[in-house]
Amino acid sequence: MANPFQEQLLKAGLVSKQKVQKAKTQKRRDRKAKVDDGSAELKQQIAAKKLEQAAKDKALNEQRFEQANEKGLVRGLVTEFTRLAIKLPQSAEIKFNFTHNNKIFSMYVNDKLQTQLLNGQLGIVRHEDASYLVPHKLAERVNILVPQWCGYLWVQDDNSQVVEEDDPYADYVIPDDLMW
Repeated sequence: MANPFQEQLLKAGLVSKQKVQKAKTQKRRDRKAKVDDGSAELKQQIAAKKLEQAAKDKALNEQRFEQANEKGLVRGLVTEFTRLAIKLPQSAEIKFNFTHNNKIFSMYVNDKLQTQLLNGQLGIVRHEDASYLVPHKLAERVNILVPQWCGYLWVQDDNSQVVEEDDPYADYVIPDDLMW
């Protein structure tokens, strides 16, 4: 008999078997809930590391921005990409989508501009809620100095596709300008 006090209460008729069983179940649940498996502490450590890394990255970006700002490069960059921006044609019908800060933006371009964007000859810079279509070299400089302004920048992958000799679909080119 595990708990003589409970048995005395049962014999006296002050409690029922269901209440005793319910109390045992609740006591067992409470005991299990208090067991610490260390996962909460691990989650706190991971969250702290993420916050620390984000703060470190932000400080580094701010330092780069300040250094560039001191040199006057940022102001010169803004005037340069506003001056060199390619004017979008009025009759453009192709919608070109790109992501910037986890948001999807789009601009209407013609066939020539679309192929230049996809071939890496042009890039897109977003500054103060405006999108600018600029030459690729300028977009690369913007990406180096102020990466949060770079909207779309084509980067060539070192992993070129390997074509097998026995590939029956080798003659069919996969278009990389599919609309989504």
